[in-house]
Amino acid sequence: MDLSFARLDRDVAVTAMPIELAILLVGVAARQAASPTARAQARLGVALPVDALLAPIHGAFHRAAALALTRWQRK
Repeated sequence: MDLSFARLDRDVAVTAMPIELAILLVGVAARQAASPTARAQARLGVALPVDALLAPIHGAFHRAAALALTRWQRK
């Protein structure tokens, strides 16, 4: 696997990455991509339709606060 960057000067010797190192890097990248942090970050990037932001299904902009107020009012 050749991961060298082709620069403007063509007289540079091309170097190849050792296979063991390439396999190690692929494994590290796969574990990082599957981590809980990476999955949470990927969910943050998902764009919701504007209608879902302005009119959520449960009817409250902050559901936990709405439930707390409803429980408080019932007491």
